[in-house]
Amino acid sequence: MAKGMSKETGDAGEAQALAHLLRQGLSLVRRNYRVAHGPSARGGEIDLVMREPDGTLVFIEVRTRVQQRQGGAAASIDSAKRRSLVFAAKHFLRGMSTLPPCRFDVVAIDADRLEWLRAAFDAQ
Repeated sequence: MAKGMSKETGDAGEAQALAHLLRQGLSLVRRNYRVAHGPSARGGEIDLVMREPDGTLVFIEVRTRVQQRQGGAAASIDSAKRRSLVFAAKHFLRGMSTLPPCRFDVVAIDADRLEWLRAAFDAQ
């Protein structure tokens, strides 16, 4: 959760993002997938793991900001956060005999505006 943001605000944003993505035809695979140890002291967490109708597995970071500051919600995902997400995604995929197509999306919620950024970054 972002510094200075309440858990309730984060949870509400995640619920809003999930509802939006379900309406767009994605299906929920897992919510709040956590890995205890990773590139940061906290490990890694993926807010939503969803599947597109074509089978693509989508790892989604949800960022909620009540006020748009310092570039807004999407701009708050730095390189350390991306590394943490990639680490958690690799952990999630571990043990799968066949790897599906995958991508990393961001749902940025700034005040009342939701923006779904498909393929916001890659695993490199």
